[in-house]
Amino acid sequence: MENGSKKWGFQANKSLSTSSAVTVRGVLNVLQDNLNKEDTRQVMPLAHGDPSAFPCFRTTTVADEAVVDAVRSAKYNHYAPTVGLLPARRSVADFLNRDLPYKLSPDDVFLTLGCTQAIEITITVLARPGANILLPRPGFPYYEARAAHSHLEARHFDLIPEKGWEVDLDAVEALADENTVAMVVINPGNPCGSVYSYQHLQKIAETARKLGIMVIADEVYGHLTFGNSPFVPMGVFGSIVPVLTLGSISKRWIVPGWRIGWLVTSDPNGILQESGVVESIKGCLNISSDPVTFIQGAIPQIIDNTTEDFFTKINNILREAADICYEKIQDIPCITLPHKPEGSMFVMVKLNLSSLEGIGDDMDFCLKLAKEESVMILPGTAVGMKNFLRITFAIEPSALEVGLERLKAFYERHAKIQ
Repeated sequence: MENGSKKWGFQANKSLSTSSAVTVRGVLNVLQDNLNKEDTRQVMPLAHGDPSAFPCFRTTTVADEAVVDAVRSAKYNHYAPTVGLLPARRSVADFLNRDLPYKLSPDDVFLTLGCTQAIEITITVLARPGANILLPRPGFPYYEARAAHSHLEARHFDLIPEKGWEVDLDAVEALADENTVAMVVINPGNPCGSVYSYQHLQKIAETARKLGIMVIADEVYGHLTFGNSPFVPMGVFGSIVPVLTLGSISKRWIVPGWRIGWLVTSDPNGILQESGVVESIKGCLNISSDPVTFIQGAIPQIIDNTTEDFFTKINNILREAADICYEKIQDIPCITLPHKPEGSMFVMVKLNLSSLEGIGDDMDFCLKLAKEESVMILPGTAVGMKNFLRITFAIEPSALEVGLERLKAFYERHAKIQ
């Protein structure tokens, strides 16, 4: 690689390609490339959590009008403060305070470019030489990608399928050492559809306190529940252990493309302030991009004026879709469901390779399914569980039925002859 007289002084950062390959987006791109371009059937998107394309999941008109009002006001054409506009931060604090035994202030809230930037900021702030972080398996692979990028060692604790994908707390204690900085809890669960009880979350908080680590509570699917367990925010236990709460309007309001989220210090004892974490968050935000200002301007109206009817409607659609998913899976012998989903937009199912002919593993299964049936399902390898599958049920129920019928046809074509 020479320019005639000397070698060029630049090269690509190859670690970025390695990190991005383990993200959901990276795997989806591979599946997309494997679709049969000659298949005229509609692609059934059972691999990712973006239901916004389906009319039944349209966001509330309150949100639409809030954004229009913010743009037309011409009040939000300027740069915003790096921590976010004060009225928006106050609104998020008030929103979260509805479920907490103590009161957050706007100073506890930092607005981010969706929940993904909240993850980036958190990992960047905690990364230091020799440190490690405890991540759930299965989990959301973006944590692994950002940890690798920041040279923060990732250690994985298992979630237990037979117990509703609860955290294996014995494994957490065994993994932690003096260099462990935090553990990540995703509730409601991506990719499992789990919703943790008050008692289990309390045990998590007490375990983290015992180990001297913080809890990173990924609650991007907060309140998207439809089973027997109500959503309990991890911040309820902020007096036991310091909590960084990550969230956004992306899922509950069905607007992932609006890219507005938050990072919140749920820490009434002020431990995160004393340790310098809060100042580090601010410092990191000072060298990061900001959420779009007019979306920030719309946040108070979106949060304050959205009625419970809208949320009830969305949860009812998800309940119907989850029921369809559960029932249809019973008729497909190559997959089994360890636990019926109670929240979020996903379910994890175990792939029974012994019942299939010519299928090597979960990735092979998903690649061939995409090619033969134009159905996209995420291989469990992408979320840390080889030979499992993550199925998204947050699509139009009629489309979900079609997708699962095609999945059944794929099984019948590849079933091992007994």
